[in-house]
Amino acid sequence: MDKHKAEQRYEDEIFRSKIEIQEQALKNVSWELHDNIGQLLSTAVMQINIMSTSIEDKTAESLQDVRKLVGDSLQEIRSLSKTLNHEVIQNVGLEKSIQVELKRFEKLNFLTPSLTVTGEEVYINPKDEIILYRIIQEFFSNTIKHAEASKLDVTLDFNPEQLHITIQDDGVGFDMKSVQANSGLLNMKSRASLVNADLEYTSSPNKGVLLTLSYPIHNKN
Repeated sequence: MDKHKAEQRYEDEIFRSKIEIQEQALKNVSWELHDNIGQLLSTAVMQINIMSTSIEDKTAESLQDVRKLVGDSLQEIRSLSKTLNHEVIQNVGLEKSIQVELKRFEKLNFLTPSLTVTGEEVYINPKDEIILYRIIQEFFSNTIKHAEASKLDVTLDFNPEQLHITIQDDGVGFDMKSVQANSGLLNMKSRASLVNADLEYTSSPNKGVLLTLSYPIHNKN
């Protein structure tokens, strides 16, 4: 029994280390997007503004179209940098982080997302929030890459004892028997076990995919 516990702790530590490495890599990309690329785009906007004061009105109108494109690109870069940085989750919480991600999908016309929140939001350990968000991101990634879905519905149901998360797309689905060893599914289940959450993943061909995740809160935090 002790040997089994030691092995489990070892596997958990490896998994946590991998997550930390991934988080640091994403944080680095986030900083590059926000600080370097963001600064370049901000400079481009300023230069366009300066140029527009010294050229003909007709040309200035066209230049303003370019300015809008650059400005919109800057906003997208800033939004993306927030989604990549796990510290945003700690600062704004799980619900707001999901909102940011869904708005990004909507802007890019990937699909039509929705978020429904019921119950009164309760405190969740920030470290656990990171794990929960990674599970949700994994589902989102699968939907965008493989599901050919037009809708993505997310529900957060808070109560004093648990947070119940439901995510469903209307994509092509798949045969559950053929993907029991799917790495993405295993990743989600492994992460769920780290925070003592129950995860169910169901699908069938042409019926979309449904994820239900129950995270225990009572006496945990």
